[in-house]
Amino acid sequence: MLTEREQQIVDLLRRDPLIGTDALSAALGTSRASINVHLSNLGKKGVILGRGYVLAEQPGAVVIGGANVDLKARSTAKVTSETSNPGHGSMTPGGVARNIAENIARLGDHVHLISVVGRDPMGDNLLDHTATSGVRIEHVIRTDRPTGTYTAVLDADGELIVAISDMEAMSEIGPEQLHDARDVIASSGVLVLDGNLSPDAVNHALDLATGVRTIFEPVSVPKAAGLKEVLDDRVYAVTPNRDELAALTDSPTRTDRQIRRAALTLHARGVELVWIRLGERGSILSTSDHTIEIPAMPTDVEDVTGAGDAMLGAFCHLLLRGESPEDAARFGQAAAALTIASPHTVRPDLTARLVRAALDQEK
Repeated sequence: MLTEREQQIVDLLRRDPLIGTDALSAALGTSRASINVHLSNLGKKGVILGRGYVLAEQPGAVVIGGANVDLKARSTAKVTSETSNPGHGSMTPGGVARNIAENIARLGDHVHLISVVGRDPMGDNLLDHTATSGVRIEHVIRTDRPTGTYTAVLDADGELIVAISDMEAMSEIGPEQLHDARDVIASSGVLVLDGNLSPDAVNHALDLATGVRTIFEPVSVPKAAGLKEVLDDRVYAVTPNRDELAALTDSPTRTDRQIRRAALTLHARGVELVWIRLGERGSILSTSDHTIEIPAMPTDVEDVTGAGDAMLGAFCHLLLRGESPEDAARFGQAAAALTIASPHTVRPDLTARLVRAALDQEK
């Protein structure tokens, strides 16, 4: 919600987007320092974008959750367990929430990330990359804990063998920290919460986001199990894979019929959409009335890391434009295929036009 003075500044910016702080202070009869404070607050609320005071005419996205460094090791041949395997490694920006936010930004949307990173060189590099990609980072907390890491071991075909996530720093995001970003959360068009958050943090974010389409991304089976009690009618959509859906509902999900029954458990709690990722097969989009199967797009697998994050980021991109969940899911499926074919966790050349072209090619 804007204060009276902030609304006056927005009205002046609408009339003259190039107006300077001196002119604003003269028009409103206040000091330049006061104007700068109000402009800073408008930036934090997502109402203006950057130094040019460009107004954000369309509500953007807010993504809350993990930001970390991805450490990936890929074998050059089929992995042999319990011994050393030849391969190569890399270190890149990562974190489920951070990756989703970067995908949203690269698709051309205004997006805020709320997360926590360490006051260390890895944290500095992580935030520099994230900001450069177009993500707003004013609400990222810095901590004395080390920046989180996600260490993944991939087989020669790019498939994930095992991963270890160290997200201890995320324990510092609670209701108090989220309350500082309440205006950004409440005014967003889409809110994404990832499973790295505590139940208290998820509950508080949901309370702040009344009327906002909120999407819950479970992240992993253990984290899904720890947050299953939080999901209710405040959540618009949940985006699990088959195993995470089982953990969220205490239900078997081996067959399509079991998947449907498990999804209906979440619908009974008030969740409108359940979008289940099925890997190479594609995905199932479930509502209380019906399900739609969306096949995966054929692609060459370079690295599966980040595919789900691209999928959800692209899904949000179309929801922000008022398109249907089914169209948004198909768009997300195409973004995932493009990401899998890239060695990058977040494809640096990802654009809405590129995704559209991939979809058109499949028709």
